Amino acid sequence: MVSQRPFWQRKKLDEMTESEWESLCDGCGRCCLHRLEDEDTGEVYTTCVSCRLLDTHSCRCTNYPQRKKQVPDCIQLQPADVANFTWLPVTCAYRTLAEGRPLADWHPLISGDPNSVHEAGISVQDKVVSEENVDPEDYEDHIVVWVGDE
Repeated sequence: MVSQRPFWQRKKLDEMTESEWESLCDGCGRCCLHRLEDEDTGEVYTTCVSCRLLDTHSCRCTNYPQRKKQVPDCIQLQPADVANFTWLPVTCAYRTLAEGRPLADWHPLISGDPNSVHEAGISVQDKVVSEENVDPEDYEDHIVVWVGDE
């Protein structure tokens, strides 16, 4: 008998196909935001300043296949590394599953609606500014706390 549970409940992250892995992304855009680390404490702060490739309305990369060429420090999430990405928001499916938690009801794989992440207020849709419009010296003026990260 074949299991009727969805792939994210049956498989470990490192067992997923590339397509399954990619489908875990909820489209919130939070991983595309600049972060600042306090050199003394190691604490990481998230800003509302996005990578220049993030479409700030759709919350999708405007050149996903070539992003590493255009933004060399773009972090490409890999199944083997996700446990180390504590900087990811607690709402992120990759972090959620790595920590053994279920996907949220608003996640598109659960809701069946790609807009549910925006409707739930989880995404950065229309709430961020591109790095092209902010001097890096001013990033600390743009530190924010997002829904779910309180």
